[in-house]
Amino acid sequence: MNDTAKNWLIVIGSLACVGLGVFGFYRFAESPLVVRLAMILGGLGAGAGVAYLSTQGKTFVQFARESIDEAKKVAWPTRSETVKMTMIVFVFAVVMAIFLFAVDTAIGYLIAWLTKRG
Repeated sequence: MNDTAKNWLIVIGSLACVGLGVFGFYRFAESPLVVRLAMILGGLGAGAGVAYLSTQGKTFVQFARESIDEAKKVAWPTRSETVKMTMIVFVFAVVMAIFLFAVDTAIGYLIAWLTKRG
């Protein structure tokens, strides 16, 4: 069996695990909610575990690890910088709202005057 066929079988198996978890959630509707949620989470966990066996699954896990490493390298802003930038955005939003209100009102008066309603 070649790698492509093997990967497709793994993906189908992964989807089957998730599907069985969802099926169990609805099939055992009379069971306590905790048990039903455990079925869904178990199906998702089994599906993720089976998906990891595929080439795409291993590539995804490697990508996720590298993404976490890159996020750790980011120079995050300090609290004071964050507060200052938030205030700048807030003030700009208020100023823009006032400007748009003024333009809208002026256009409304202009249209009313042009149509002789005002």
